[in-house]
Amino acid sequence: MKRDLVIIGGGSAGLAAAISAYDSGVRSILLLERSYELGGILNQCIHNGFGLHRFKEELTGPEYASRFIKEFNERGIEAYTDSLVTKINEDLTVEFMNSKLGLTTVEAKAIVLAMGCNERTRGQISIPGDRPKGVFTAGLAQKHLNIDGYLVGKNVYILGSGDIGLIMARRMTLEGANVIGVSELMPYSNGLNRNIVQCLHDFNIPLRLHNTVTKIIGKENLEAIEICDVDDNLVPIESTKQVIKCDTLLLSVGLYPSNTLYTECNGKTYQRTRGAFIDQNLETSIPGVFSCGNVLHVHDLVDFVSMEGEIAGKKAANLILNGREEVLKIVNVTESNNVGYVLPNIISVTKNLESVEFSFRVRKPISKGEIIIKNNGEIVKKQIALNLIPSEMKKVVLKGVDFNSLSNLTVEVGELNG
Repeated sequence: MKRDLVIIGGGSAGLAAAISAYDSGVRSILLLERSYELGGILNQCIHNGFGLHRFKEELTGPEYASRFIKEFNERGIEAYTDSLVTKINEDLTVEFMNSKLGLTTVEAKAIVLAMGCNERTRGQISIPGDRPKGVFTAGLAQKHLNIDGYLVGKNVYILGSGDIGLIMARRMTLEGANVIGVSELMPYSNGLNRNIVQCLHDFNIPLRLHNTVTKIIGKENLEAIEICDVDDNLVPIESTKQVIKCDTLLLSVGLYPSNTLYTECNGKTYQRTRGAFIDQNLETSIPGVFSCGNVLHVHDLVDFVSMEGEIAGKKAANLILNGREEVLKIVNVTESNNVGYVLPNIISVTKNLESVEFSFRVRKPISKGEIIIKNNGEIVKKQIALNLIPSEMKKVVLKGVDFNSLSNLTVEVGELNG
């Protein structure tokens, strides 16, 4: 099988990439999705709050997905669902299998990776104690409730204040469960402010900051958990331990890119995000392979996921139709003071390059800050920013400079008084 463009993943990023590539002139496109339907994780996110940036209106997850699926189908783009991609290769071949075709290899001119992200599990955060039934990741509990139609428990405690955990606190309450509380290891919540208000404050669900679960209790079924405050070094304070009876523990303790296909192809990764190492075109260290959405870095808003997918589709189409533009030099990009990560990792400077947009997250809440971009220590841009928090991705654009004169850029955030 031969196709110009192969897209792996049929969620918001993959659908947006396919539509964008098609509208840019590429017609030979194949999208591969492992689930039985398109839409990705959006299909189980029945709450509203999606689309405010992309569509300027508030939608539920399925409504948001349906708009892209409709546009995708109207263009007649080829897709296989229930299809598992087993391998990508540096020669831009993709191996996948499904019940219709069996094991198949497709040769491509470009590949877009849009496989989304995974939830961190109990094993990855090493909570001690027993191994009873009743411990779920928040996303799995969401699927059981919103897709499968059953409640996973009646007396629920949540570890971690990620957005999925906060949303499930409200959802479980509305379905009749008793949500006892939420513990957050950090001194600040990792969820969006609107979710803290709408999902916890509005339902009088307590949020314990600088607190964590230190033990799981119960043989066959979960009977209780032990929680404990932590000090500034995140070490449990023994004198604060208390036991809380519950039958369900939901874990909302972080997401990470589902990036195995790329790493097994020896693609270079960015340690800070666990996603691909990319340039401003979203092209990875493997020429012709692009990465976008949550498989690149975990986003706080699906609107930004689909916007990034659109960029990846457009850049992949440009490579397919027009070939590779000559790269004059490579500029390195790294994070600095108060910045947890920054993308892109490098800038491939070409003759027509006019601007580069950087995405970054801060390490701690900053009420008033100054975004600073430096080249070898010399400031090339400053921009005031308010209310920066780790849970929200921020963007800054660098333009009006001679990119050919740059060599090593850093992006940092300084704290301002007043």
